Amino acid sequence: MRVAAIDCGTNSLRMLIADIEGSNCREVIRTMEVVRLGQGVDETGEFHPDAIARTLAGVDKLAVEIAKRGVQKIRFCATSATRDATNRHLFIDGVRDRLGVEPEVISGEEEAALSFTGAIQDMSLADAPFLVVDIGGGSTEFVFGTTQVEFAKSVNIGCVRMTERHFTNDPIQVHEIEKARVDIQEAIAKAAAVVPITSAKTLIAVAGTATTVAAAALGLPEYDRYAIHLARISAAQSHDIANMFLNSTHEQRLALGYMHPGRVDVIPAGSLVLSEIMKASGATEFVASESDILDGIARSIAGK
Repeated sequence: MRVAAIDCGTNSLRMLIADIEGSNCREVIRTMEVVRLGQGVDETGEFHPDAIARTLAGVDKLAVEIAKRGVQKIRFCATSATRDATNRHLFIDGVRDRLGVEPEVISGEEEAALSFTGAIQDMSLADAPFLVVDIGGGSTEFVFGTTQVEFAKSVNIGCVRMTERHFTNDPIQVHEIEKARVDIQEAIAKAAAVVPITSAKTLIAVAGTATTVAAAALGLPEYDRYAIHLARISAAQSHDIANMFLNSTHEQRLALGYMHPGRVDVIPAGSLVLSEIMKASGATEFVASESDILDGIARSIAGK
């Protein structure tokens, strides 16, 4: 069965078209566009008209690709920003009109479970139990388990949300970093009250923040998902990269070959979240995974 899994987060709109047969998932195409749907949601509680327009323009592109590739089933999942927006119906109606499917505004817990399923698919059980961390634009999911989710918690410390809340200067000022750090630490403590974050054998980090930190640590001249997938990045490297991003200017980050232009302004906050998670969990390294919620969504379609 050919399926299209779509993840619309706070920062990006992503799609995986894959052929699913039994437990096998063969990737056909994977796309990502930064649409910043969550622009201003943390402050206003609703979607900005420009953000809806950008995102629906992105959905139009997906519709063309879906038709061209002969997709049989679609699942469209919207996450943190859509959960928070009081005018979400404007976006949901637009997606329904374009794709003919009902977008699902999934809970933080379901988001966590789907991320976990995707993240562990290429891991060995010898590395279990796993702590999967999905740093998104609006929220960060913490998920603990071996072959399935045992504990999960979603907290509102995504890279877009933290940037909009704390970082207004370029370069970022020390007092802004410290305020953000306190905010992040408080949220991690809430997650740790539910999820045993210090008990995992392996920390897996998914999504754009983690893979960009990995690209930096690996010294890649350009983004290479195959080099990044399953790379092991030490805690010391994670802290160093976060400090580098936090102390650089927008222009300096933009000049980095592996940096997606849509991530330039939010990677300092995202890398700070990852660095603080490394400290709180006591993990000596993280495994960067390019398999994530999209892979989990794709597999879930076959089971429906």
